[in-house]
Amino acid sequence: MVDSDPQGSLRDWSATNEGELVSVIGLDRETLAKDIEGVKAPYDFVIIDGRAKAEKMAGAAIRAADIVLIPVAPSALDIWGASDITEAIAARHEVTEGKPQTHFIINAATKNTKLIEEIRPATEESGFKPLNTVLYSREIYKQTMGEGLTVHGSKNADALEEIENLTTEIMEILKNES
Repeated sequence: MVDSDPQGSLRDWSATNEGELVSVIGLDRETLAKDIEGVKAPYDFVIIDGRAKAEKMAGAAIRAADIVLIPVAPSALDIWGASDITEAIAARHEVTEGKPQTHFIINAATKNTKLIEEIRPATEESGFKPLNTVLYSREIYKQTMGEGLTVHGSKNADALEEIENLTTEIMEILKNES
């Protein structure tokens, strides 16, 4: 995993588990797209965690990505807040024939609310479809993050199912792209 956010939250998480779960490196320079080439060779996948603000680092992450996921809570504020990054990605798409593939991921949703279905059309207005998988607001996500763990080590079947569904959906997108 690559932490491209100068705040370094992913690196902090990795330090909490002493790097035992996954390798995390910090590449928080504008040269990310070039620098990542030197570290990705031994891996099947590299996940880049970054900020959603359209700044130089976000642009570098977009250039390096095969797929971009934009997490949004089911709220108009989150959609509005993502406008800078969606505009930057749309500009990138104009010169790269629609690459990288981009989707919203509805995150921190509350079960059984109309907001989830109301947010889907709003995401599509930006030109990017939301994934089918929805990640709900669960204490287990916060708890395992603070402990340097993942939900895979928990017994929370709902959270595990969400993450497995998300993984399957992303793998399907990548498979269809190649």
